[in-house]
Amino acid sequence: MRFVEEIVVDEFLPTVRSLLAGALRERGLTQSEVANVLGISQSAVSKYAHGDVTVNERVATDDRVEALVEELADGLAAGDVRPVRALIEIEVLIRELEQGGDLLAQLHEEAVPELADHGASFRVHDPESDLRTSERVLSSLRRGLRLLENASGFAGLIPAVGSNLVACTPDADDIDDVAGVPGRIFDVKGKATVPADPEFGVSEHVATVLLAARRHDVDAAAAINIRYDPKLLAELTERGHVTAEFDEADDVPSSVGAALEDEPDATVLYQTGGMGIEPLIYLLGPDAETIADTTRSLL
Repeated sequence: MRFVEEIVVDEFLPTVRSLLAGALRERGLTQSEVANVLGISQSAVSKYAHGDVTVNERVATDDRVEALVEELADGLAAGDVRPVRALIEIEVLIRELEQGGDLLAQLHEEAVPELADHGASFRVHDPESDLRTSERVLSSLRRGLRLLENASGFAGLIPAVGSNLVACTPDADDIDDVAGVPGRIFDVKGKATVPADPEFGVSEHVATVLLAARRHDVDAAAAINIRYDPKLLAELTERGHVTAEFDEADDVPSSVGAALEDEPDATVLYQTGGMGIEPLIYLLGPDAETIADTTRSLL
């Protein structure tokens, strides 16, 4: 009797760890850094690097395994993907490959031929888990933030109250479903400064605008606030964006909703300020990277 988990432990994981260790080394990480990212010892990394670990060629040459290793290696090396997301993505792939007829199921059936008569599925995890979804949002947000940090002149678009780039889960219902930068992004001596790693539930202001827009059928999952300037609005309009003005002195969700009833295709919302209220522009988009690209195009 041999369980599919034994196939995973004895053949799949050593192969994936070996591929991932090699890919991370190719991207410039030291053995110590690779060991830290993968949660293994430096001696284990050395064994992987010198081919002292048996690799299952069928696993190593599977298109999905190769693609995931490259994606995770890029993200881990750049800092966009945390080890916990890498763990989740590998776990999800394992569950997909365990389904009847797929790679791990085939290897299991070869080890236990009696299983071939049943065609049973071994799927036990949900690939669309909340944790996986949240980690994907955070990864996208980190990539968008890095684009902005490296954009020359972005600090000039940050308003006095600070900017925040936010992104939400597909079924976002409240602020806890929206991730942003704790403390917002500020201009510090002409340089955009992101004070902390993004988290969920830390942006009230920009998150409220994004959620209000989504509740009025705007197809957006990310947003950013930048300083108000009529020239910026004109440039955005020239590039095909639809703009809509709302009154932030009133109830924001209601005011945003009223503005979108007049301009349902709006991807840019703005308010011109008032007593104690700084005028701002809000850009809406499908993801954090797209918002960052749109923002950089204004520089």
